[in-house]
Amino acid sequence: MKKQLILEIFDLLKEKRITENESEFSEHWLGHSEGYMRKLRSANSEPSMGAVAICASRLQNASDQFSRVPRYSDLSKRLKALSDRCREIVDAESVEFELTQ
Repeated sequence: MKKQLILEIFDLLKEKRITENESEFSEHWLGHSEGYMRKLRSANSEPSMGAVAICASRLQNASDQFSRVPRYSDLSKRLKALSDRCREIVDAESVEFELTQ
């Protein structure tokens, strides 16, 4: 599920020419080395929770910036929705603490 979402995000950002290639996406959007996406595609592995969290934050920032320009309103909404999906994944994996008095 995480991997499919990351691939969907990459495809959108590449289609919109916000990112040029997997190496750039790995570094700028996931906070990993340039070969990270290649590894995800070739190996039967999932992205780290840290990569998903960083991506969520960067998508939110991009959405905020695009929202200031009316012609990018639809793109801003799509980026926000993807950020929200990433955050849902991160939240679902979060540890809950039981507080006692």
